Amino acid sequence: MTVVHPISRAWITNGGTGAQNYDEFADDAEITDIIKANPHSALAVEMPHLAPESLGKSFLESLPDAVVRLQRDQAEEKYRQAEHVVVLYRITAPGEAPAYGLWSMVETGQISTSADEPGLVIRNEDVFISKVRERVALAEAVNTLLSPVLLLQTGRGEELHAALAEAIDAAGEPAATDVDGSGRTHAIWPVGPGESQDRLLALAGGGELVVADGNHRSLAAQTGGLERFLAVVTTPASVFIQPYNRLVSELPASLDELRERLRAAGATVTELPRAAQLPPKGTIEMYAAGRTFALELPTDPAGSTVENLDHALVERVLLRDSLGLDPGDKRISYIGGDYPVEWLRGEVDAGRAELAVLIAPVTVEDFVEVNLERLKLPRKSTWFTPKARGGLVLADIR
Repeated sequence: MTVVHPISRAWITNGGTGAQNYDEFADDAEITDIIKANPHSALAVEMPHLAPESLGKSFLESLPDAVVRLQRDQAEEKYRQAEHVVVLYRITAPGEAPAYGLWSMVETGQISTSADEPGLVIRNEDVFISKVRERVALAEAVNTLLSPVLLLQTGRGEELHAALAEAIDAAGEPAATDVDGSGRTHAIWPVGPGESQDRLLALAGGGELVVADGNHRSLAAQTGGLERFLAVVTTPASVFIQPYNRLVSELPASLDELRERLRAAGATVTELPRAAQLPPKGTIEMYAAGRTFALELPTDPAGSTVENLDHALVERVLLRDSLGLDPGDKRISYIGGDYPVEWLRGEVDAGRAELAVLIAPVTVEDFVEVNLERLKLPRKSTWFTPKARGGLVLADIR
């Protein structure tokens, strides 16, 4: 029996509702601008407190607004209903190979977070519990899941990739398309009950599934007591990992003090005569006050592979030991790969941040290996591209 199932009650977009996931933004104002330009964006429901007419309310205070917006979109036929479907998914862009996935529901009870916890769905990162609570509250208010967890099929990924490509080639025109901010086209095709659906579900659930994006959403499904959560099951050949950098808005120490603290912690700090850029694996670059520094942070000989990843060393040696900042400190922003190095330097140069921290990306191969060993990655260490887009396929959970 597969752990991947059809969506019992789905809402399929008719166009115009697609959106980046709520946690892909460096600045809340970007979300408000997107909603202002398109009130039917799923972000107006996912982040109701940032919609222009709800500004000033807290997230919880604005949940009734989210309910009204979703009901309005459904009544205005921005979505259409479908039952017992899976949804074929293809993402295309010039110069890139197509990415494939399958929208479906996955058993929450299969989530595993450690080697001694059974389950075929592996969640791999620490989370911020405040974000989880918001996702639970939203699901309970609107009785709907609006954005999926992205899962990598590690056992039968190649077979699934080929089967999805074949099914899409035979499916004709998509039911809907949506173009994201980077120019990628997201296309969907619902598939009802039958032999094709059964085969795709068997392949999608044919091996261990690793959470590539949506750790908070998957934990929210557990915390909220949902038997199943909305997912896009994709393949390793469909994705790559971009950098996941950090900005610190305010340094609790001067730049000279930070350098001394780093050296006292065993780090090598070298000033570079150029603008900061993405470093190779094993080196960190930081940019502050127009100056660039290369850091070699001390590893722990007794630590695991994960504990000595660049992202873990930044969290432990730079942020915690040298700056005294907890990972959840509001002064730290986690900046995904859609924002280039030039943008991060610009934030520092403009005075909106005091420090940019640049970290080499984790490879897909390392990511899968770490997860199959049931080890946990540091927070916000993988920015998968392309990401599944919210607001295309919704799951009614009533």
